[in-house]
Amino acid sequence: MEPDTIFIDIRTSKLTLAQALQEIQRIQAENPDYEIFLDGDAHAIAGRKKRRRDVQRPEG
Repeated sequence: MEPDTIFIDIRTSKLTLAQALQEIQRIQAENPDYEIFLDGDAHAIAGRKKRRRDVQRPEG
């Protein structure tokens, strides 16, 4: 599993809450293959690649 990608370090960022939410939307739009989330331990807006789930079709 690859490590999470840090997009914005909240500790050093001077973004307002509204600006941070806009940045999250922008990051999601630019990285559709990533799950974007707020990492409370790292104090950052981070992302990780979405894991593909293979769909198994029922037999019969």
